[in-house]
Amino acid sequence: MVHLPSVGLAVAAASGLLQTVTAAPQVSTDSTSTASTTSFLGGLFDFLDVANLTVTHHDGKLYGCKCSPGQLCWPQQWKWNQLNTTVGGNLKLHIPPAASCYNTFTGPLGTVNTYDAAACADVHANWEDEMWTVEKPGAALWTYFTNETCRPTLNPTDTCTLGYYGVYVISATTRNHIKAGIDFARRNNIRLVIRNTGHDFIGRSTGAGSLIINTHSFQDVQWISSYAGPGSYSGPAVTIAAGVQGRSILEQGHAQVPPKVIVTGECPTVGVAGGFIQGGGHGPWTTLKGLSADNVLAFEAITASGHFVTANQAQNSDLFWALKGGGPSAFAVILSVTMKTFNDVSSAGATFYVNNTHIGFDNDAYWNATSIFHKWSNHFVDNGLYVYYELFPFTLRAQPFVAIGKTVAELDAIVAPMLAELTAKGIPYDWTPKSFPTFFDLYVDLFEAEAAGGSALTGGWLFDHNDVATNNDGIIEAFKTVFSPRPDLFSFIVGHLFNPGHGAPVSNSATHPSWRNATDFVITVLPVPLGASKAVKADLQNVLTNTIDQALRDASGSGATYVNEADPYQPNWQSHFWGSEYPRLKQIRKKWDPLGVFYSIATPGTEDWEVIQDTRLCKKL
Repeated sequence: MVHLPSVGLAVAAASGLLQTVTAAPQVSTDSTSTASTTSFLGGLFDFLDVANLTVTHHDGKLYGCKCSPGQLCWPQQWKWNQLNTTVGGNLKLHIPPAASCYNTFTGPLGTVNTYDAAACADVHANWEDEMWTVEKPGAALWTYFTNETCRPTLNPTDTCTLGYYGVYVISATTRNHIKAGIDFARRNNIRLVIRNTGHDFIGRSTGAGSLIINTHSFQDVQWISSYAGPGSYSGPAVTIAAGVQGRSILEQGHAQVPPKVIVTGECPTVGVAGGFIQGGGHGPWTTLKGLSADNVLAFEAITASGHFVTANQAQNSDLFWALKGGGPSAFAVILSVTMKTFNDVSSAGATFYVNNTHIGFDNDAYWNATSIFHKWSNHFVDNGLYVYYELFPFTLRAQPFVAIGKTVAELDAIVAPMLAELTAKGIPYDWTPKSFPTFFDLYVDLFEAEAAGGSALTGGWLFDHNDVATNNDGIIEAFKTVFSPRPDLFSFIVGHLFNPGHGAPVSNSATHPSWRNATDFVITVLPVPLGASKAVKADLQNVLTNTIDQALRDASGSGATYVNEADPYQPNWQSHFWGSEYPRLKQIRKKWDPLGVFYSIATPGTEDWEVIQDTRLCKKL
């Protein structure tokens, strides 16, 4: 029997969504083939099985909310058992990875005994290991948005609760498992979280009361010598399944003859085909070849209505465009992406340091060095370089400088003006260049693993060519504010020098237009003390938004920041993440997910959604 969603459809109709369906999507006719497609009615009429939102009053406002554990609307156990059968026994109660260090874990569905000495020792040994965390079905690499209610402990009598993690997780091994999870969430009004690797700074891979679908087991890779799909491109390509990570695809590409590369992130644990590309995706090849999203040729995906679709220039072209940088977990679940590949080439790399072994604790010398380094950033990217750097008190650390396709002599010549200026100012430094037979060899040698398990708030901003050329001093003053936003606080900076517009001056993706004149994207990191109260967290969020990142915004005219590595609570996030592309993205969201089956914070069409009472995802009515 079809359950008519009176609240959902009534709200949608009142919002004018019935007028937004302008073209029928094309969908696969069976779950095992994407070659055959057919039209269907689409739009709201394809969501007649969606469950009602739960009407709730909060702070004098009316909301329609996703169902939470303990409410009458929460699916009875037989429904969960039925879902488990459908997904081949891959549905599990989600228990945080550190629960093995506690005598018991208390979740929204009850209490279970969890202590396991050997497993607890493994937790303590690997808590900061990214790959260890990635392999957990629902864990977050950085834990602030889990609410920190089950961290490793040496006292088993401490309390371990679920916090803001999801309640159940499907470790999907087939595309039909993903479809079953989407269908179940839609038909039962359950919050849905799509999780690949958990490499997520801003809480999009976790959510209280949710069903998690884990896509990490999808590891297929198919190398294509000559792409034959729609569009003008006919060169080499690769189809990458949802769970494949950056280091893995580079390793597999290195084994090709000749060796191949793609535009992937600098961090080895990033999943290429998921939220990374849906946020745009930047990395060491971005200056030469554009953002990762600029290099996409096709997607296979599952929509909010549970349909398998192909999205490329000819089929579902609006969805194709939106998935290329339009926001993670907003339009569809990506099963695979097909991307351009490039021949790997010999490259040069270098490390560059100015720290207290050079300058002691001379504050003026440190900021002079930082200013000189940053003043030359336009010059670096205009010469095809990528630079990953970190700023800590009395430490400027760039590892690495990346010069793809260049020799050490060419890299030295590019950097020589900066080094000469430092020398003229009497500022010592370490500069260590090195040549490599391929970029992959450089990547393995010079890029470092990141640490998981930390608790912090993350912001960030883009400085473009004009910002650096006309206001470098203002940028450095903003950096000083980041370091010391208040006498009792400290934060730090991770910077990335690249310009997608150098190699791809015309965008073919949904990314912010300002990326085509980019120079430096900086991430700001504000540590949060463990055990912080709600009041302390609110205070720190205010500092991040209105002091730290406001200083960066005031020093810049770019108007832009990166979808996946910035403050989701900043004002005008729509404009800052997507600029003039946002209205089109919002309309496409209304077409493909008109009732909010998918949700991740600060993505197109989520303006009316918010988390109330700490755990309930609700829409203002």
